[in-house]
Parts: sequence; structure tokens; C-alpha cells
Amino acid sequence: MNPARPGPPSAVAAVTVVGIGADGWAGLPDASRAALTEAEVLIGGPRQLDLLPAGCAGQRVAWPTPLRPAVPALLAAHAGRRIAVLASGDPMFYGIGRALAEETDGDALRVLPHPSSVSHAAARLGWPLEDVEVVTLVGRPAARLAAALHDGRRLLVLSADAGTPGEVAALLRDRGFGPSRVRVLEQLGGPREHIGDETTADEPAKSRPPGDPLNIVAVECRRAPGALRLGAVPGLPDEAYEHDGQLTKRHVRAATLAALAPAPGELLWDVGGGSGSIAVEWMRTHPSCRAITVERDPVRAERIARNADRLGVPGLRVVTGAAPAALAEIPPPDAVFIGGGLTAPGLLDACWEALPDGGRLVANTVTLESEALLAAACRRHGGELVKLAVAHAVPVGGFTGWRQAMPVTQWAVHKSPDPSSGADR
Repeated sequence: MNPARPGPPSAVAAVTVVGIGADGWAGLPDASRAALTEAEVLIGGPRQLDLLPAGCAGQRVAWPTPLRPAVPALLAAHAGRRIAVLASGDPMFYGIGRALAEETDGDALRVLPHPSSVSHAAARLGWPLEDVEVVTLVGRPAARLAAALHDGRRLLVLSADAGTPGEVAALLRDRGFGPSRVRVLEQLGGPREHIGDETTADEPAKSRPPGDPLNIVAVECRRAPGALRLGAVPGLPDEAYEHDGQLTKRHVRAATLAALAPAPGELLWDVGGGSGSIAVEWMRTHPSCRAITVERDPVRAERIARNADRLGVPGLRVVTGAAPAALAEIPPPDAVFIGGGLTAPGLLDACWEALPDGGRLVANTVTLESEALLAAACRRHGGELVKLAVAHAVPVGGFTGWRQAMPVTQWAVHKSPDPSSGADR
């Protein structure tokens, strides 16, 4: 992808993206006004186009729906003409600027940003922006907000429409954050700016009637007494998951995620998903982490989807089918976890072959038969075999003793980029 280069006001570009706020033409600097006045084609949403005066005489083209697939054809249809694209606030912050940068070549794109609604909201609330987490629900399910809920954390939620504040309040109540303080800020930076009174998510819905569709929701997170506490690192309480016993338990799960070592933007295959806990916690490590879980049992597959939704990663892709056959049609991974089905013919080899150089594979088992397979794989490919044993203190009559869980054998390996090395490091 070629990055957008803002350039000086005099830069020549095929496409200029102009950020505009609720204050419309009056709030634009001279460079933005000049770009819009000189444009032969003006592309934007109907609301944005209506903010322009008659002096902007270019052909006005409203974005079609859905927007993203239409971008290449729309740019091609007006190639060779001076194009100005209108965007809300900062075009490179959850805006159309990203799509345009992906479709144009470097110097062909010029970006003239405007203060975003997030900047306006932080200024009105007196919240240092570096201490605030921003979550967008524009074109995304409200469930993704759940991953950001931590006691005392401040959130700014970008709304899809007038109904979003109500959805946010309902989700906060459902996830044990009903006491959270909520404030809705509308039409920020414009003449109709309105900042609502602070309420809590627990207050009746009738106190939060739908308002302006152009809004942002400010949340100061407060966890309800007795609500399950979910941390920011892998190893969530087992009680956080709906399961039928097929669950990688908390301590083993934390060790497994440490061996998988997720990094931003990476894709995990979770093979033999069970309850989906490994894939869920992989995705919770960073908003850009992706995962596909493969589970042959349809009932468990549905349960995985519910767990993902509940824990704030509704983007988890669940493939219902038996591995290795089900692996053939999914994108190649950066890392693979095998939590079940190791004895299925060809499964381990298929996962190994799918890994790129430098990819990681972690496999867990509690059976002797699968342990033998992992030992053989370790001899072929290198890596590390470890035995994970966890015991819990339990009552023994009037005393306390240890109850040992089944030990887990784990093989963790990096696929070597040097096939001549004979072993993976």
C-alpha cells in the first residue's frame, strides 16, 4: 500500500481529500477552500456536499452504497479531472482517506485534514487524548466495545447513527458495566453542537431518547460490584467462557498464548476450537489481530461465536468442518494452535506446510497417542516440548490438599526460514 502524502498547499495531485467538520465552509482553512473551489468533481456524502456554497461549481457526486467497493470505479470514471473528496473530520482517522490511499499512487493523493470529532470531544471533556481509547462502531458490531471495558478506563465511541448511544448503554449493562458514566456529544464543532448531561448506563432507556445521528459517546468505565473482572492479558477466568468441558484452562491458556506470541495484524488458525478461548484471547491482545477457528461440531461452533461476541471480538471467523480438509479454503496463517484432533491423518503436516517461514506452531495434548506424534514432530522440526502441570488446593476432610489436573504436553516451534539448517529455531 502506498502511503498518502499530504504535501504543501501548492502540491499537484489527482485526488485531494478535504476534511470538513459540522461547521461546514466557515470552518475550512484557505487551502481546503481553494481545493474545493478549483475541483472539477466533488465527491462526498449528501450531508457533506450540502455544506458547500454555490461557488464550488464542480460536478457533485454522492457516494453510492456500499461505499468501499465503489471507490476504484468512481475514481476511474473521473480520471484526468481535478477530484476533491469530502470527508468528515480527519480523513485518515477511520475515514475515506484509507480507501483512497489504497487505490492511488503516492503523490497522486493529497490530504487536507480537519479536527476530528475525537479531538473535539477530548477538548470539550478535558480528557488527555493519549489516555483515551477510541472505538468505532461505524459499520461494525457493538459487541467489539466489550474488549475495551476496564474499570476506570475512558472511551470515546464513534457512533454509526442516533441509535448507537442506546446500544452502547445496553451493552454496558449486559457486560457488568452498568454504573459507567455516559455522555453523548452531538454535532461537535458546528453551530448545533450539543453536549448531553452525564448519565449512567443503568438509567432507564427513556432518559436517553435518540438524538442527532452525528454523535460520539463518551464513557468512563465503572464495573458493577460482583461483575467478573477481565484483565488485559491472556488467561481470563474460565468462568468468562460458555463451554461443555472442552476448554483450554486458564493457566495452560496463558502459557499457550505466550508461546504463540501474537503481534499486531497477525492471523491465527485455532484448529479444534472447542470453546474458542485461544482464538478469543489472541484477538483481545490487539484490535488488529485476526483469528480463524476450525471446529467440526456445529454446536461447539455456535458456542465459539457466542463467546467471541461476549468477550468483544465478534470478528472471529468460525469455520465449521473437520481438519485438515477444512483448512484448504482459508488464508495462510502467521501462527497455528492445535488444540484437538492431532491424530487426524495429515492434520499436523497440513498445518506445518501452511505456515510461512518464521511462523509459529503450538500444539497441546493430554493423551499418550498424541504426545507420541508431538515427540516425533519435535525430532523432525525442532522446537521445544514441555509438560505443563497445574494443581489446585481443595478441601480434604478438615484439611487442604492438592488436586492435580491432567498434565498437558505442549510442542512449540518456529518454522525456520533456512530449510538447510535441519532444525527450527
